[in-house]
Amino acid sequence: MRHTRRRAAALAALMSVLACGPSDGAARDEGPAGARAGAAGIGDADFPTDGNGGYDVAHYALKLGYTPASKQLDGEATIRATATAPLSRFNLDLRGLTVHGVWVDGTTATFTRAGDELTVVPARPLARGVPFIARVSYSGVPEPVRNSTNLGTYGFVPTPDGAFVACEPNGAKTWFPGNDHPADKAAFDFEITVPEGVTALANGELRGEPRTSEGRTTFRWRETHPMTTYLATATIGKFHLKKGTTTGGIPNLAAVDPRFRSTLEKFHRVSGEITDYWSTVFGRYPFGSTGGVVDDFSAGYALENQTKPIYGGFEPDDGIIAHELAHQWFGNSLSIKRWKDLWLNEGFATYAEWLWSEHKGRRTADALFASYHARPATDPIWSYPPGRARPADLFNESVYTRGGMTLHALRRAIGDRTFFTLLKTWAAEHRYGSVTTEQFVALAERLSGKQLDALFDAWLFQPRRPA
Repeated sequence: MRHTRRRAAALAALMSVLACGPSDGAARDEGPAGARAGAAGIGDADFPTDGNGGYDVAHYALKLGYTPASKQLDGEATIRATATAPLSRFNLDLRGLTVHGVWVDGTTATFTRAGDELTVVPARPLARGVPFIARVSYSGVPEPVRNSTNLGTYGFVPTPDGAFVACEPNGAKTWFPGNDHPADKAAFDFEITVPEGVTALANGELRGEPRTSEGRTTFRWRETHPMTTYLATATIGKFHLKKGTTTGGIPNLAAVDPRFRSTLEKFHRVSGEITDYWSTVFGRYPFGSTGGVVDDFSAGYALENQTKPIYGGFEPDDGIIAHELAHQWFGNSLSIKRWKDLWLNEGFATYAEWLWSEHKGRRTADALFASYHARPATDPIWSYPPGRARPADLFNESVYTRGGMTLHALRRAIGDRTFFTLLKTWAAEHRYGSVTTEQFVALAERLSGKQLDALFDAWLFQPRRPA
């Protein structure tokens, strides 16, 4: 994912491309019949207030109205979940915005706000294992996260003609209440109403044609496959669209800001070509459509929003597109349980860039690996072990580059036949699920019949350049 253009510039000298179940929640207090308060965090020690404990979301229905001129967002979020503990109250993540009301199973609930936490107290305690529906009405001007260390600006970012929406790692809370951590995946429905002439793009596929009434148009999108909150998007603006299917028959939608209109045909074609190729390397494409969005907001990065990767203010080359579309398998279908394992997303997508380069007859993965390994022992990537992503420096180059090198070292150790079987098996066995580094190591050892602890320790966990 979060593929920065600054990193791309550095890599361009080497190649022509850029490129679990939720916590039950710690008991904070006891309520009636042993009910307790759901934890304000899902249990990720590196991001202790991200996500929430005590429930598991199955579905979000987001009804949104947005007016670019005033930057006003009016929202209603309906959240279908199941309590994983007896709950007297539970939390949702929400940054800013004004909450007008909360209902649980149709009955008014009380609520309080503290920082980015919305605490909901239902009229009756929730029993463990019982589904419930929470509905939240809210509005205001979304405030994205700005100037975050090595992340820049992310979340719901207002633009002159709409909004650029890219939320990794925890920016979903800037535009809807939810369980904002990748460990809790859910299906999504979006109903987005905007001024006539403006397009609203979200994950998944359109449900019918947009409808216009009294100068406003409503777009309805549905993503039926499980999705982490940071991959949700509601990107809004004036776009040129190209629809079609890939050669392999996958629906393909490309959208570009008028500034990038001349790139639309190529962007659509390359996105389809790469999706089809990765389907041969990684296994069947996991979602209902592919494509991407090029907006004019100069984010300086791209993000693999599920089914619609977004590129912030630049024309992506095929290496960046290869990276973001590889994430549809590694990061989107297979999602990390904890942020410390981020190399499972970024190392895999970076290695996919090398595989794409190899496929196109450019530099081989072996040559790329050798060029990186030739960096001096004092290079910063060697002092940052990528197997333990640091919360204050989550998207460090080592997580990408040294993560990709780990996969090439593994490929050398177990051979191409076993390595590429491993990639497909990894993607198939954990399709739509959540994964850890330990699971990947175990699978690599099972398929290769080799003991690989030393290899993974050297490449992922030691603060020095492996021999």
